[in-house]
Amino acid sequence: MTEAASPPRPVRVLLADDQPLLRTGFRLVLGAAGDLHVVAEAADGLAAVELARRLLPDVVLMDVRMPRMDGVAATRAIVDARLPVRVLILTTFDLDEYVVGALRAGASGFLSKDVPADDLVDAIRTVAAGHAVVAPRILRRLLDRFAGALPDPATAPPQVLRALTEREREVLVHVARGLSNAEVARALSVSETTVKTHVGHVLTKLGLRDRVQAVVLAYESGLVRPQN
Repeated sequence: MTEAASPPRPVRVLLADDQPLLRTGFRLVLGAAGDLHVVAEAADGLAAVELARRLLPDVVLMDVRMPRMDGVAATRAIVDARLPVRVLILTTFDLDEYVVGALRAGASGFLSKDVPADDLVDAIRTVAAGHAVVAPRILRRLLDRFAGALPDPATAPPQVLRALTEREREVLVHVARGLSNAEVARALSVSETTVKTHVGHVLTKLGLRDRVQAVVLAYESGLVRPQN
């Protein structure tokens, strides 16, 4: 008789928000999902970092504006510590200047706090699986709006992209302009599998975690400029 497979391990989530009512709401939503488990709550960024270090959750659901340490600094501390933890930023506003900083710090994406419950649950699952949840077009709008907060591309070291082949740089440009893998494949007349391979090479060569960081780097390096 074949032994039954054990159920998959729940995704472990740390809630970081200075508003207790919001944390309670998020806990209820995630608890109803069945495969998500809230391991702890933090009321400020410093506590979020300490709990992330101690508990190693799969995902930190991180507010931006918190006392003692804001969400951007907390995200940077978690990423810099090379913890096996991914950060999903929550913001009150769809276009928030803090979000750009958080993405540059290494967050895996962002959502608005008024996101539908099902979308929040799906986003956490996506981030836990190692993917980004910010649609490239949304990120493009963010970077367009807050381009002044990014470093001057003229001062960014151009050699950062020299590890890429010409085709890989071409793929990165399309990704940064908001195209999906399928759209890039059509634009370059190649297969979607080929595009996925090129994207994987871009991430590996540049030491990036996901497409979100790749898009940010494309802007920071001057490979793509806002509004062009």
